[in-house]
Amino acid sequence: MAFTHDTDVALQYAAVLVNTMPTDTRAEGLPTVDALVAQLQEWDWTGRMPTTSEELHTVQRVRSRLREYWECDLDRAVEITNGLLRDGDARPRLVTHEPLGWHVHATADDAPLSARLAVDTAMAMIDVIRADELDRLKVCDAQDCSDVYVDLSRNRSRKFCDGTCGNNANVAAYRARQRRSARQLT
Repeated sequence: MAFTHDTDVALQYAAVLVNTMPTDTRAEGLPTVDALVAQLQEWDWTGRMPTTSEELHTVQRVRSRLREYWECDLDRAVEITNGLLRDGDARPRLVTHEPLGWHVHATADDAPLSARLAVDTAMAMIDVIRADELDRLKVCDAQDCSDVYVDLSRNRSRKFCDGTCGNNANVAAYRARQRRSARQLT
């Protein structure tokens, strides 16, 4: 399934944002407004940037709502989507700017960042839900990782997040094969 570029970007950024949540093994990934602004700039976000700790905390709360997408069924995904659109006062319109060209903005450019993040993700989820592709939102298969990702592979075969989990799993499997092979020789 090939989503539009803006849907791909919104989904992938939502996963990156969700993966900044603190866990038992990882500290808060967005501890400051500067860290959030740097991440947004890395992802070419436009519009007003956050400047206060309250805006940062609001984004952190939205991030928790977005995490639900990776753990829910279709009915709950629809409920979350409709709630985010409603809470963000979504009013879709076509816009064009680099690097995306023509795409949809559903909030005012000066809307709070948390509303823009929530509504952009909800708009992307509309495409996911309508295409019956909710199973592309996955949680890493590594035993010690709970990061999320969007599986955009053609055959939905991806199993690991963008971290080192895939490499670690491959190394562990290689070593296990080597041990089995060594035991068979003795």
